[in-house]
Amino acid sequence: MQATDIVSRIESDIDGDREKILDFFIRMLKINSVNPRMGGPGETERAKFIQTFLASEGFKVSGVDVPDAGYKDGVRPNIFTMIEGKDKSKTLWFLSHMDTVPEGSRELWETDPFDPVVKDGKVFARGAEDNGQSLVSSLFALRELKKLGVDLPFNVGIWGVADEEFGSEHGVKYLLDHGHFKPNDLVVVPDAGTPDGVSVEIAEKNLLWFKVTTKGKQVHASMPTRGKNAHRIGMELALNLDRIFHQKYTKTNDLFDDPFSTFEPTKVEPNVPNINTVPGIDVFYFDCRVLPEYSLDEVLSDVRSEIFSTQNRHNVEIDLEIINREDAGPATQSSSEVARLLEKAIYHITKKNPKFIGIGGQTVGNLFRKDGIPTAVWSTVDDIPHEPNEYSKIDNLISDAKVFAAMPLLAGQASLSQKF
Repeated sequence: MQATDIVSRIESDIDGDREKILDFFIRMLKINSVNPRMGGPGETERAKFIQTFLASEGFKVSGVDVPDAGYKDGVRPNIFTMIEGKDKSKTLWFLSHMDTVPEGSRELWETDPFDPVVKDGKVFARGAEDNGQSLVSSLFALRELKKLGVDLPFNVGIWGVADEEFGSEHGVKYLLDHGHFKPNDLVVVPDAGTPDGVSVEIAEKNLLWFKVTTKGKQVHASMPTRGKNAHRIGMELALNLDRIFHQKYTKTNDLFDDPFSTFEPTKVEPNVPNINTVPGIDVFYFDCRVLPEYSLDEVLSDVRSEIFSTQNRHNVEIDLEIINREDAGPATQSSSEVARLLEKAIYHITKKNPKFIGIGGQTVGNLFRKDGIPTAVWSTVDDIPHEPNEYSKIDNLISDAKVFAAMPLLAGQASLSQKF
């Protein structure tokens, strides 16, 4: 049987399993897996639920428990399983995260965020899109490949990882540091996407979050000359940095959805609770998404230089703290094996021509790229992560499962330009 015929069988099988897939999805979303660093119970119960299902389907499930002294269970679970292929030295991995963010303001939800509701072809729940849809799609894609029993060109497996929403220290970073992936592995991270499902993300920007604390002198607002208004100095510094960033970092890169670097002053911390006091402390933050053409070391050098000038000008102390820094790894080449396999599978299932893009947000795909493992990020989503009334379209859940299952079966098929 030709690979394309098998793919047609996959489409029929997964359509036939639609209600089973939806039932599993709903039951999984009922399990609160909010990241424990965000006040939630963590991933443990969701991991057990997935393990139980996989075991019932005949899979051998393995786990990597990452120590976390601050977590009630002491470890954070990361689970994986695979089907072996002809080439056992290489694995196509689909990697999704099991943790979610909190629901946010409950009053903004029309339904209970932890009691999934099906309406108008959508499943509403916290974590439905981010990252539950892709976790379930990849799981049922692997189940379908096992059911078919066909020879695969290489291993195919899935990971459900912890801690993506809080930096991945107990998830992907640990797994990479401890050798759980090989340089010739193929990795798909279905944790970003577009509603039309044609955008395959192969590059990400540098990420920098920093905090600036200005220490002046607090006095009564009727006698400002006796003090140093940290708030005024802080605002001056923030605006100067904003001006420097936008005047200097002007390159564009059309691969990215926003083709330029972005520098946004965002959070400010409360200073004084009353109007008639000059603040002695001012704290502000910047979120910077910088094109890989630039170095974050250069950006930070500009920040430190302007801080030094402001300190001398006003005779105050100003502290800089790096909250988060993720330097961009090299872009995955659009000609890479993982990119081409995904491109062919998308076209075969959806009849749409994919395009390769870069994004300003960061996924764990960037961690793999920094480790030298080409990675593609793709899913079909309305791109509403962390919003109230988060949802997943059931059609997207089903279609993405077909794409994932088709990928290994199209290895060796004609390129997209030949339309198979």
